[in-house]
Amino acid sequence: MKPAVFLDRDGVINEISVSNGVPHPPNSIEEFRFLPGVREACEALNKGGYLLFVATNQPDVARGTQTQERVEEINQLVERELPLAAVLCCYHDNAKQCDCRKPKPGLLLGAARRWAIDLSESFMIGDRWSDTQAGIAAGCRTILIERDYSQRDKCNPDWIAQDLPEASKLILPQRRTM
Repeated sequence: MKPAVFLDRDGVINEISVSNGVPHPPNSIEEFRFLPGVREACEALNKGGYLLFVATNQPDVARGTQTQERVEEINQLVERELPLAAVLCCYHDNAKQCDCRKPKPGLLLGAARRWAIDLSESFMIGDRWSDTQAGIAAGCRTILIERDYSQRDKCNPDWIAQDLPEASKLILPQRRTM
């Protein structure tokens, strides 16, 4: 069994826009920008023995305001640039009531089965309450990258960080030898 770090995508590894308190992902690969220190933090976590995954909700596909092809282009860029095992993506909206849309843990549980992940030694890092709730439901430790839109009152993360580089510094000393 291996430990993993699950990363939300938008707002954790890449820039977003915020309109009326609501975060929005980039609309295209041309708008996509990694946040400072993300590559280095991911490399450090990977060298520290963690499998890395992006676990992202992309409901704009179900809502008809984004295409799955554009989301996949962005995800493929992320996979090329970061030392990831995979990008795990839910394209559903809340109305679908699927098991893969965070705050439900389906993406993380599926990855644990496929890659033999020890969820009790793993972490979920996200910028919204739903990310931390998915991590808790899967049995992971959680880190909230606190933003104005995070809705911290709806969650109880193990740690709070200002960005992924700070979160990686919280995780690396936690690594237990297997």
